[in-house]
Amino acid sequence: MEEAEGVQTGVLEDVKIEEELSRDYIDYSMSVIVGRALPDVRDGLKPVHRRCLYAMHRLNNTWNSKHVKSARVVGEVIGKYHPHGDTSVYDTIVRMAQPFSLRVPLVDGHGNFGSIDGDGAAAMRYTEVRMQRIAEELLGDLEKDTVDMVPNYDETLQEPTVLPAKLPNLLLNGSSGIAVGMTTNIPPHNLGELCDGLDWYVQHRDDCTVDDLMRFVKGPDFPTGAQICGRNGIAAMYKLGRGQLTVRGHATVEEPDGGGRGRIVITDIPYGVNKTEMIRHMAELVKDKVIEGISDIRDISGGHTKDSKRGGETSGDDEVRIIVDLKRDAVGEIVLNNLYRHTALQSTFGAVMLAIVGGRPKVLNLKEFFECYVGHRFEVITRRTRFDLKKAEARKHVIDGLLLAIDNLDEVVRMIRASKSREEAKAALQARFGFTDPQVNAILEMRLYQLVGLERDRLADELAKLLAAIAEYKAILADPEKVYAIIRADLADIKARYCVKEDARRRTEIVDDANEVSVKDLIPDEPCVITLSNRGYVKRVPLTEYREQKRGGHGVRGAQVKEEDFILLVFVAETHDELMFFTNTGRLFVKGAYEIPEAQKTSFGRPLINLLNLQPGEQVLQLLPIRSFDGDVDVFFATRRGTVKKTLLGDFQNVNRSGIRAINIDEGDELVGVRLVKPSDDVIMLTKGGRAMRFAATDVRRMGRAATGVRGIRLRGDDQVVSLDAVDDSKTLFIATANGYGKRCAFADFTRHGRGGQGMIGIKGADRNGDVVAAHAVSADEHVISITSDQQMVRSAVSQFNVQGRMAQGVKLVRLSEGATLVSVSVCEGSDDDDSSSSNKEGENQ
Repeated sequence: MEEAEGVQTGVLEDVKIEEELSRDYIDYSMSVIVGRALPDVRDGLKPVHRRCLYAMHRLNNTWNSKHVKSARVVGEVIGKYHPHGDTSVYDTIVRMAQPFSLRVPLVDGHGNFGSIDGDGAAAMRYTEVRMQRIAEELLGDLEKDTVDMVPNYDETLQEPTVLPAKLPNLLLNGSSGIAVGMTTNIPPHNLGELCDGLDWYVQHRDDCTVDDLMRFVKGPDFPTGAQICGRNGIAAMYKLGRGQLTVRGHATVEEPDGGGRGRIVITDIPYGVNKTEMIRHMAELVKDKVIEGISDIRDISGGHTKDSKRGGETSGDDEVRIIVDLKRDAVGEIVLNNLYRHTALQSTFGAVMLAIVGGRPKVLNLKEFFECYVGHRFEVITRRTRFDLKKAEARKHVIDGLLLAIDNLDEVVRMIRASKSREEAKAALQARFGFTDPQVNAILEMRLYQLVGLERDRLADELAKLLAAIAEYKAILADPEKVYAIIRADLADIKARYCVKEDARRRTEIVDDANEVSVKDLIPDEPCVITLSNRGYVKRVPLTEYREQKRGGHGVRGAQVKEEDFILLVFVAETHDELMFFTNTGRLFVKGAYEIPEAQKTSFGRPLINLLNLQPGEQVLQLLPIRSFDGDVDVFFATRRGTVKKTLLGDFQNVNRSGIRAINIDEGDELVGVRLVKPSDDVIMLTKGGRAMRFAATDVRRMGRAATGVRGIRLRGDDQVVSLDAVDDSKTLFIATANGYGKRCAFADFTRHGRGGQGMIGIKGADRNGDVVAAHAVSADEHVISITSDQQMVRSAVSQFNVQGRMAQGVKLVRLSEGATLVSVSVCEGSDDDDSSSSNKEGENQ
């Protein structure tokens, strides 16, 4: 059938459904991302928050006006700016009024606005609101063309795309939201810290780093207080834009008085945690015996009591006070640790620093946040200055005309009186004096009293002020540094007016890592003996379990080991030390000494492979205890073949669970000694043949972690290095041999040589003594622990050994059983509690 002439028919077009759906979904998602869910980086507000504050501003619902019904504000918002449901608008207003949701509330509410227990706010017809005074810092200068205005949804009004925002609101109050395929979760911060950090950034914006800013912005500051455990999550959040923060409520353990029962008092809970739900969960865990040692939980927050056994409601007061009563035999620290582990008293805040930048979502670090805020303020101040300049120049133009009219007053009056209409007078004046429209309109509107002489003086004064203001405005626009100075002045003004109150101080405490708080702090920092067997069994034993004996004693049973195993290493450390585990392959692991399982001195211990991620065939050959990775201290390595290397200790502070490469070991070689040295130290190496090599640590340059090293001593024949130590003239060198002999020598007996030499004699009498098995720098008040091949352990005071010459053969250190040899010697601190009067016979019987 033919189509009628002149009639246009529809044209069908082939469309790929997947492309059409993809395009439509992207349009929808960007609408949600930009128009609803994510805050703008400049003012820190989502569109609904911005429209609520703008509507209150237009209603003159300011801090010094009367409160109005919340329903009145909600109606204004949805009727003029936000074409959505009233629930979302009222929920937004409620949240901006809750002191437990925002670090600095922006709305001053009268009535029930909910509680930290999860209670909802009263209906909008019952509550009243007005803006907080600080909220006006977001809206100041809005009428001076500082931001772009766009039509509202029905194009009858104008609304701002962003607020001028003198207040750094995004980081101050944070934000959270879920968009399509992305989410934001920005924690609140302390206003004073933000002002200090921003001020420093403005001064050093060209060479500023995130680490610099973190000196001022310590971390999030939640309105509910609590504690942030660990600083790694904060650093990751500020540097990468994402971080996991461990937040725990503040609690103290109160010991019982006079045989009574102790209790735990909780005064802060993590941000965003429902207090009632948390208490209910605690009670359920106590009932199910997951947490033991608790007799009752009482919520007396705000002075109102809530018993966990009877239920009931709590007060809406912001003050938190939860009493956890303990049973008589309960240890408060252990119960508190279990509460942290199993309940919301400790929770994780997953920070995602995502905001809208230039119309697109972007994850920002701390410096980028500051850069966006300062850039926005720079634009606002520039536009405000242009507005003020334009206004001042317009007023100056009018005053110039008025002054000219007053100077020619008689003629002006005569021309006006001679005119039959306003338009005729206007044309006559413009033709005679060249007045512009604004000038002639101002002249025609002058009242008679303004024609007196004093009025001319007033106009002259106003003109002088305008000229000064115009010059200042032009200077600001011509010099960006003046704009930055204004930004700094604004920040100082905000800090001076809003950071002097008690509630402006930091509420959230930042403490050390959560593991250190929950485990390490519960373990006393005391000396311990750590033993490592040849087959990789490790354990920690209190030092007090080893008693002192006289020189030459048989010793006591020090460790029970499996068949064909023997004690390889005995190491004395403090329980709060960090232990650096160096393996035969040159890798390094780091563990806290308290993480080594404590055991009886006669037990096997625990397989080291259960604690460290060791590879097949890899063994731990050296342990090194440290307190900190800071300072100008080096780790000095020595291998069996005489190779040495020096690396800065700080290079080893970031060790993952899989270990890191500490030194590159050549095939057939192994690590024999690791020591901490200072740049001024000498080091001394001893071989099994009794040769000693002393040289300055500075003879070896600092190298990277994966370097192999350089030659430290030139070995003879099949000789091997058995020990490495740092020279300390306040100590002596203790040398022990395989046949149970030992001696002390002064370090002064060993001359310093250049690195790479053959060294000098350290001990003679190889036929009697056997090979050297160990050498250590010791003090007179220390003890040595000797381990024999048949698992006997002897602890002897160093003071029992006289200082001998370098060529001496030494004295009996330990009485060996038939066929046994000395295999290991370690140094430990002396103890006044040791039974030093024990005889050799007593040691033999033991």
